[in-house]
Amino acid sequence: MERLQKYIAKCGFTSRRKAEELIIQGKVKVNGEVITTLGYKIDPDRDKVEVEGKILVPEKKIYIALYKPMGYISSLYDPFGRKTVKDLLLNKNISYRVYPVGRLDQDSEGLLLCTNDGEIANYIIHPKYKIPKVYEVMVKGIPKEEELKKLREGVILEEGKTLPAEFVILWTKGNISMLRVVLYQGWKRQIRRMLALFNYEVLKLKRIQIGEIRLGNLKPGDIRFLNKRELIWLESLKA
Repeated sequence: MERLQKYIAKCGFTSRRKAEELIIQGKVKVNGEVITTLGYKIDPDRDKVEVEGKILVPEKKIYIALYKPMGYISSLYDPFGRKTVKDLLLNKNISYRVYPVGRLDQDSEGLLLCTNDGEIANYIIHPKYKIPKVYEVMVKGIPKEEELKKLREGVILEEGKTLPAEFVILWTKGNISMLRVVLYQGWKRQIRRMLALFNYEVLKLKRIQIGEIRLGNLKPGDIRFLNKRELIWLESLKA
């Protein structure tokens, strides 16, 4: 038996949270009967679930690691005609209906998770689940320890104070530094704006890890389906 809202999310109709709202609003039927109880459980193999008149069928969940190159938008469509993640997926003959999870701006590169699993997407994106996103960031200048301490503790941006983060210098060469940055949230161009507060220009930004999913040996534009270890980790998020 499975909770009704979880089943709706599994079918890819919407997130579990939105499914709960639809149930409360009386827009969900099980075997023709309107259900408004959030704790209601169904047998996925026997019960027929309808949401707003649409009969749900579980879709196969797809999880793809993509190396987004610089110059591409983390979107499936851009009104200005810029290159998008969809172009990369089509180039690799991926016909599944998947979408990128989270942000990686046009000037940045690295790991993007693409999936049709809305529930997993919510876990990855929402800061309350504290999924670490790891970046290699090359900057002009060498940040001082007191500046790194402030960045780790949180700084004030337009949206508010950033969550505690990790900022470590990996190496320096002349007036160039390579930082390892770990964030637990994903505001727009967040790392660039955080470093700009201390007048450091980001020369290159690459995401190398999301939780237990690693960029590994992927080259720009390449994709791969997640391995067993990564899939087990994703499943653990739902537990």
